[in-house]
Amino acid sequence: MIRVLVWNEFQHEKTKDAVKAIYPNGIHNTIADFLRCDDIEVRTATLDDENCGITKEILDETDVIIWWGHMAHKKVPDEVAALVRDAVNSGMGAIFLHSAHHSKPFKLLMGTPCSLTWRESSDSELVWVTDPSHPITQGIDRAIELPHEETYGEPFSIPNPDKVLFIGGYSGGEVFRSGCLFQRGNGQIFYFQPGHESFPTYHIPEVQTVIRNAVRFLAPRYRADILCPHVRKWGDPQGYVR
Repeated sequence: MIRVLVWNEFQHEKTKDAVKAIYPNGIHNTIADFLRCDDIEVRTATLDDENCGITKEILDETDVIIWWGHMAHKKVPDEVAALVRDAVNSGMGAIFLHSAHHSKPFKLLMGTPCSLTWRESSDSELVWVTDPSHPITQGIDRAIELPHEETYGEPFSIPNPDKVLFIGGYSGGEVFRSGCLFQRGNGQIFYFQPGHESFPTYHIPEVQTVIRNAVRFLAPRYRADILCPHVRKWGDPQGYVR
């Protein structure tokens, strides 16, 4: 089983009626519901949980974390963000959705401002597949059509991705690297742009397919802390000193 933790700040759904109408049980539970299947088990956590629902022990038992945030990035303690960063470096997979590009864990892992241009004008978006052979894009045609989505645009101040799997094109003319893969330490990261809270993006089957594919692709194949051992000499029966 792939063990997934879906983290959501869970603020908009409690303060805005329009968002609550789309995600009455929270974005995290919507994602959890479409992910649960024979090979994926899911737990959820939110900003209001003790320690944001995140401890080292919980992350040790998590194969892939999914992070959604927007209005409360600063409320996440630095210590929690560091736990997520360290778990990814040790091999845990991570999916950052939509405005999680400005979340503390993502910015720690990228080491850059992760800023972009944006506007809310209900533009439509075509999320174009750039690599139809990749496991994350399987089951998707040439593009995912989003009738309405918050507009993001370049420049997107992230390090050059290891691979760009999707490029978004908006009816207003902007383009954006909408699906990016990164390797950090032993872990892999997928940033996926669709998912503004005011639109039912996570009810769209193709979006669900991409997230499900990403969970399976990012599940760790090797997980271990990255050490800096003092090695006496190769072949020394004393081994190395931790």
